[in-house]
Amino acid sequence: MRQSKRRRVPAGCAATLIVLTCGLGSATPAAATAPLGDDFLWGVSASGFQSEGDAPDSNWTRYIAGGAAEPYRQSVDFLGNYAADIDRAAGLGAKVYRISIEWARVQPDPAGWDEPALRTYEQIVDRIIAAGMKPMLTLDHWVYPGWAADRGGWRNPAMVADWLRNAQQVVHRFAGRDPLWVTINEPAAYVGTELRIGAITPDEAPVVTDRLAQAHNAIYDTIHLLQPTARVTSNLGYVPAAETEVNQPYVDKIAAKLDFLGVDYYFGPTAETALAGTDAGAPRMWELPEQTEGIYYALRHYARQFPGKPLYVVENGIPTENGRPRPDGYTRADHLRDTIYWLQRARADGLNIIGYNYWSLTDNYEWGSYTPRFGLYTVDVDTDPTLTRHPTDAVTTYATLTRDGGVPADYHPTRPPVPCSLVDPPTSCDDPVHIP
Repeated sequence: MRQSKRRRVPAGCAATLIVLTCGLGSATPAAATAPLGDDFLWGVSASGFQSEGDAPDSNWTRYIAGGAAEPYRQSVDFLGNYAADIDRAAGLGAKVYRISIEWARVQPDPAGWDEPALRTYEQIVDRIIAAGMKPMLTLDHWVYPGWAADRGGWRNPAMVADWLRNAQQVVHRFAGRDPLWVTINEPAAYVGTELRIGAITPDEAPVVTDRLAQAHNAIYDTIHLLQPTARVTSNLGYVPAAETEVNQPYVDKIAAKLDFLGVDYYFGPTAETALAGTDAGAPRMWELPEQTEGIYYALRHYARQFPGKPLYVVENGIPTENGRPRPDGYTRADHLRDTIYWLQRARADGLNIIGYNYWSLTDNYEWGSYTPRFGLYTVDVDTDPTLTRHPTDAVTTYATLTRDGGVPADYHPTRPPVPCSLVDPPTSCDDPVHIP
């Protein structure tokens, strides 16, 4: 899950509640939906720190210890439950299981690596493969060791070299298992999170972005040296109404070293700010507007920038407050079906979409709080010491979607597209989608 930045609604469009209206322009013809096909990669997505438990010393455990966030405790204890969680994902029909190999866990001090921790990750990855799924491995999901924080984190010019030493160790260890790779998770959101926890200053943000791009480009070459047919990305947390402003500087630096475009999409713009997402761990994110057609615009944005390049939704989901029904009445199952409808529409319109990961298999530590629940399986960390996984209404829905290749041809989303949605202005107003 990501952190993103607030941006004003572009001039010329008037905001009224969460419906943003301006000249519609010509509508994109509605193509018939068809199954996504046997080659489509259905998956689930998670991060190590947010779900593993037994968190080692890191930039994030130090931030939590300062009292600015809820206690971490054991999160949902993925390390103690990974076999059953992997089996749950396989039972849904998933073909991909995304995890991260936590730098803070495998290199707890700069002198060397924790061999038992690396073996545990090998066991997890091997279990994913044995369950018939492909691992998607993230090298950096916003967490780095306490010793790296002591050296200044990403404000330290030597951070790239330190990062690469660990990443190269991980790639050498796992390349033979033929995973999909994510180098840096949501780099713009990473920078925003570093700002929030006080690790960098606003003046340092552009330099940190450049260092993240250096890290991606260097490890991309290492991965392809060891795994020539590898598919590598750095997934982008899509920012409605401000995507070009927020993510493009990073994209421009790594454009030549992307085997597929990993795109994460969560929320639509709000009336006041054209907000695309939420601050990580921000309160009441379950009240932010859902515009599932926005995933079409987000993917189209990058399809036009990178013609023919494969597109993969690395993260997508919907939050609830402690598992209670959302104020807008939107269910997790309806949101999932509506989202997949728009993926089928996009693929029918020629976009090269190869996969979709739901965020996430289980609830987790949402960057400071357990209140926002994103899981297909809900876990009440606050009151249930057994951390039992309880299926939501979307579990059966997801299994049906993977079995059938999506929604039926005659499916209509539960909510119509927002007129002149500013997810990707001006094109999302000038060339909007519609439901036949």
